[in-house]
Amino acid sequence: MSRAGGSRTSAGFEERSAGAVLVNRKTGLPRYLLLKYPAGHWDLPKGNIEKGEEPIQTMKREVREETGIVDVDVFDGFEHKIEYNYMRGGRRIHKTVVFFLAETDNDKVTISFEHQEYGWFRFDEALRTVTYSNAKRLIRAAEAILRAPKTR
Repeated sequence: MSRAGGSRTSAGFEERSAGAVLVNRKTGLPRYLLLKYPAGHWDLPKGNIEKGEEPIQTMKREVREETGIVDVDVFDGFEHKIEYNYMRGGRRIHKTVVFFLAETDNDKVTISFEHQEYGWFRFDEALRTVTYSNAKRLIRAAEAILRAPKTR
């Protein structure tokens, strides 16, 4: 079985996704967008790479579909991959997600049916709210870029 964003290998089922560490600095201090998923966890916007898409195209599409935000600027040099395994339908799935750092001035979010809530969180709040350690590492890496001299 094969579908967009995933394929079967001898080791099991593989999924490829892309997402964003989406930041808004309109009020001065960076605020990070987190989405609450129906399973109860808070995470970054992401989704499966569709056939023919490059990861950055997927990230922009997923941000648009999951938040309604279309105006994002992508930071050069921030492309972090995370990998993890999870179970679905009794099968082990190996997932690889590439994340980009993106910025928007738009803080109005229209969440999709895939999510229950959203929030713009300051750095410390985002670290307390986000569920997974991989996402915490991504937010820390983004904050280091944003605090470095000569950011956007």
